[in-house]
Amino acid sequence: MVDDASELVAKNSIMVQHPSCIAHLHTPPLMSAVAAEAMIAGLNQSMDSWDQASAATYVEQKVVDWMCQQYEMGDKADGIFTSGGTQSNQMGLMLARDWFADITSGHSIQKMGNPDYADKLRIVCSKKSHFTVQKAAAWMGLGEKAVVTVDTHADGTMDIEALSQEISSLKEQGLMPFALVATAGTTDHGAIDNIDAMAEVAREQNLWLHVDGAYGGALMLSSRKDRLKGIEKADSVSVDFHKLFYQTISCGSLLVKDKSNFKYLLHHADYLNREHDELPNLVDKSIATTKRFDALKVYMTMQNVGPKALGQMYDHLLDQTQEVAQMVRDHEMFDLLADPALSTVLFRCKHLDEARLDKLNQKVRIEALTRGVAVLGETVVDGHSALKFTILNPCLTLSDFEKLLNDIDKLAVELAASGL
Repeated sequence: MVDDASELVAKNSIMVQHPSCIAHLHTPPLMSAVAAEAMIAGLNQSMDSWDQASAATYVEQKVVDWMCQQYEMGDKADGIFTSGGTQSNQMGLMLARDWFADITSGHSIQKMGNPDYADKLRIVCSKKSHFTVQKAAAWMGLGEKAVVTVDTHADGTMDIEALSQEISSLKEQGLMPFALVATAGTTDHGAIDNIDAMAEVAREQNLWLHVDGAYGGALMLSSRKDRLKGIEKADSVSVDFHKLFYQTISCGSLLVKDKSNFKYLLHHADYLNREHDELPNLVDKSIATTKRFDALKVYMTMQNVGPKALGQMYDHLLDQTQEVAQMVRDHEMFDLLADPALSTVLFRCKHLDEARLDKLNQKVRIEALTRGVAVLGETVVDGHSALKFTILNPCLTLSDFEKLLNDIDKLAVELAASGL
């Protein structure tokens, strides 16, 4: 059975450790996380109630407490492990909606459903924010129309002046903005919004500030943590451990500044988390009931690798990304499309005339994949198709990137000669 699975599945899987597997926010996991996965599977703890996961509950709470300290969120902060950024963003915005209805009209969405003014509720984020903001709005019954996107600067960060104008405009129209989403690391540009300035806007306008830190939130462990200034003022923060914390999928968390806001998720079941229970049941602050013991992976990684070494890995990645960007900039057949902010490099092959470049770059990506040359990212920058490196593997050298760029160049030359 194992041999069959190895032959059928393992040999045909994407090798995330390969130097030319560089498309997505999809990291090669640390061995500490892989070892923890075996323990998680063998122990099979269900993280909803204390009597199903006593030691595991204790470990998760301690890891959450440590994370809240790292993000300097204050003595009232708390959190919960999630399946990743999508669930964390959903929970953060759900808490924001329920909090707003509570303080605005004393309305309990949990008990009564969306209020009669739900059609006026608005979430504000940048045009570069993750699509899960729209998905969360849809799940909450507000519809994607409830998401208002604000223009960004050329570097992908939110335009704060445009933000203030947009919020004023919404209120003048009788609409009700309730949440502001800051992004700490956009998927393509790696842009980190001015969280501190956005926190001030949120305070002035009485908005819930949610920070999507799925990508760049890990900088809190690095020498560049100052780029996240203001994150400690957020009402909620998404953290994705299966990205730059190098954990196996899936592993995320939501941190909240005021633990009392988890009350909007609380529901007592007679057989599970009884009202008279004195021991902690994590289901009290989760949208999931049965939940994996993913905190063990983070705990074992911090014991084995440590936050200092992880931070040094991030510093190395960001430095190396700048070097790779310079290699692209110096290559006569590539156009660098943006100065890197985190660890992504956006570029285009320019082996053909402008009219056919979009098709060429699209073709390069799919041919590189199907021929086993490389797994490259593809996105759109300023309305045109672009290729993307997402640099996450700290073991790569500049010679790996030199080979990769040469391979892409050769493929582009061949495809250009074929006339596509």
